[in-house]
Amino acid sequence: MIASLEGIIDAVSKDGLIVNVNGIGFKVTVTTSVLSEMGITGREVKLYTHFHVREDDMSLFGFGSLDELKLFETLISVSGLGPKTGMAMLSAMSADQVAMAIASGSVETLTTIPGIGKKTADRLILELKDKVGGVMISTPAGRAAQENADVVSALVSLGYSVQETTKAVNALPSGKKLSLEEKVKLTLQYLGK
Repeated sequence: MIASLEGIIDAVSKDGLIVNVNGIGFKVTVTTSVLSEMGITGREVKLYTHFHVREDDMSLFGFGSLDELKLFETLISVSGLGPKTGMAMLSAMSADQVAMAIASGSVETLTTIPGIGKKTADRLILELKDKVGGVMISTPAGRAAQENADVVSALVSLGYSVQETTKAVNALPSGKKLSLEEKVKLTLQYLGK
């Protein structure tokens, strides 16, 4: 299995890169965030990869971090959700946003991703709600959002994005015992600034 690649970008396409590793070019499908951050011909790059094998195809999917790779592999473990849909999810939102939407049970947020309908969103939440916590709590922001998942869920249902609500939750005073209503009020005040 190919776990990572480190080399120079030979070519860039709309959904991937050709990475030259010691004279061998690997075609790697990447998310839009990786493409925008690293997608410059001639640049040295390191990608964490998932090698996907089917009867008629072998594909390599690349990610900028191990957390992104772990979340991708967790996503495609859901029956009926293939690597293309997993890549579409991680291209539409950051790994933290996808994980937070699943952990908070936000069907509305997940259905904004192209290719994800209500049934798929429900299945993702049902099967992965407990599994995505490991990816999310790897960052301090993720820990705060995980502890306040009910607040994030309430704000997302009011129409705020997961990214906005995560920032607002991270601004809550630490060390204070606040009720759900107080947390929502404080985060709304933060978002109103």
